[in-house]
Amino acid sequence: MSEGINRRELLGKAWKTGAGLLGLAGAWTVWDAFKPGPIEGFGGVVKAGFVDDVPATDVKAVQAIRGYVTEVEGEVVALSWKCPHLGCRVPYCESSGWFECPCHGSKFNRVGEWQEGPAPHGMDRYPVTVENGIVQVDTGAVETGPQRGSQTLDEPLRGPHCGEAGHA
Repeated sequence: MSEGINRRELLGKAWKTGAGLLGLAGAWTVWDAFKPGPIEGFGGVVKAGFVDDVPATDVKAVQAIRGYVTEVEGEVVALSWKCPHLGCRVPYCESSGWFECPCHGSKFNRVGEWQEGPAPHGMDRYPVTVENGIVQVDTGAVETGPQRGSQTLDEPLRGPHCGEAGHA
């Protein structure tokens, strides 16, 4: 007559197997939690719309990148909306065609090049790629804006500045 496994041994093996599986699941979870993955949303690569929707003579605000996109000579440029002076949000003035900081008066042309005011340089930029007609902006790799005096865009001022008296 063969001797079978008794209940005490069976329960002991079951507990050890269960504890081993639980430990394995815990280790797997910890590995997934600490393993770096792709960053989604702001701070990573963000889809900023279709390349055909990027204006060539104006700018488009894109909330997802916390900035603006425009096109210059067939190239998409993505700008941070933070002023390089003290970090105020810089709106685009439709009437002048410039970005105008409401905090301290820095002004930048349509591609973020410094025009006047206390800002140390032009508006910061994000690297841009276009894949399958979709503009991809890497918001995790901020590039310092162009130095004062660098002018690649030859567009005249369109009209009055937004901060001037009598202009809303």
